Amino acid sequence: MDEVIESYNFHQNPTHVLYLSYDGMTDPLGQSQVLPYLIGLSKHGFKFHIISFEKRSRFELHKEHIQQICDANGIVWHPLKYSEGNPVFSTVWDIYKMKKQALKLHKEFNFELTHCRSYISALIGLSMKRKHNVKFVFDMRGFWADERVDGGLWDLDNPIFKKIYNYFKKKEISYFNESDYTISLTHNGKKEIESWKVFQTAKPKIQVIPCCVDLELFKPESIDEKDQEVLRKKIGISKQDYIIGYVGSIGTWYMLSEMLDFFKFYKERNQKAKFLFVTGEKPETIRKELTYKKIDEKDVIITSCLHKEVPLNISLFNESIFFIRPTYSKKASSPTKQGEIMAMGIPLICNSGVGDTDFVVEKYNAGSIISKFDAEAYSSIDAKKDLNIEKIKKGAQEFYSLEEGVKKYLEVYQSLTSRI
Repeated sequence: MDEVIESYNFHQNPTHVLYLSYDGMTDPLGQSQVLPYLIGLSKHGFKFHIISFEKRSRFELHKEHIQQICDANGIVWHPLKYSEGNPVFSTVWDIYKMKKQALKLHKEFNFELTHCRSYISALIGLSMKRKHNVKFVFDMRGFWADERVDGGLWDLDNPIFKKIYNYFKKKEISYFNESDYTISLTHNGKKEIESWKVFQTAKPKIQVIPCCVDLELFKPESIDEKDQEVLRKKIGISKQDYIIGYVGSIGTWYMLSEMLDFFKFYKERNQKAKFLFVTGEKPETIRKELTYKKIDEKDVIITSCLHKEVPLNISLFNESIFFIRPTYSKKASSPTKQGEIMAMGIPLICNSGVGDTDFVVEKYNAGSIISKFDAEAYSSIDAKKDLNIEKIKKGAQEFYSLEEGVKKYLEVYQSLTSRI
């Protein structure tokens, strides 16, 4: 996998761009939050070389599919093997491999721009800016070092993690100061950065581009009622059931316990309610919590599907829920699922303190926002029924459109390169 896939079928006189990602293109986020943007930008004369780190199991399953997408859009993919083992030493080794590959490619293609996804990749982008005068876009994706602490991955009582945290917080300032553009997922994150004392005399250039959604895929008008009925029978629900749905992984940030507390509260008031999880999470993780909460397993359905089948699954929801831990680092987070759910016209149940979620839900009357996780807050959700489905869909179109996201990236690219 460390071998470079040779490129061919170049555009005439392209502007060569190096895209660096420590996430894999075979990961779900690579497929939904990297490739669609690059495909759109490729139509404007930008020739992308992607260096990404791929987990072995996902690479074996999806490499042919990703390669076909790249080949069809003139994108050259240079997948490298993600190193496992000690998280510190393996990451250092991967950084070395990324830098070596990036410099090798730069000698051949003389990149005008490096686009770096998050903090690890930005180490190489900053180095190339300083040593080779290559324009540097820092696509921050969130306050990464603080996310590691807030998520319990880095214990600052451990001197090693404390040192790593301090290192990246210093680098963070350099990224903002020296990048030619920073991309923030949220206005809340941008506001936080601009409030820092170090930026009071000169603020960094920041463009806000949230996690966008392909509105051609997440399109309720394309859903066939027959397909809905087939899916209902397959997973064991009826049209009469009131479906509260959750889509996506659970992981570090999503508050499964609190979401189940809400469902238990709601179920006591609506006997037709069922909780549908559309997730790649191991069912045992959820079922264990059901036992602890004394929730009947018959009222909770756990299923999984391919990305292209997510819209059909979401279309079965009456409402969709996600509670996210409202930590400091979440100021800069944009839940991918929010745009997808709103595009399908489904009302949201979510909590405050996460990125621009409050602002979007309130602006488009897209559901209910709570600030506490208790019966009083849950009752306020139950009482809110004045929702306008068309306004929810309009919110997705105005705020989360992939087309608008590509336009914003294009403005950044054109301002930094000779491509017009």
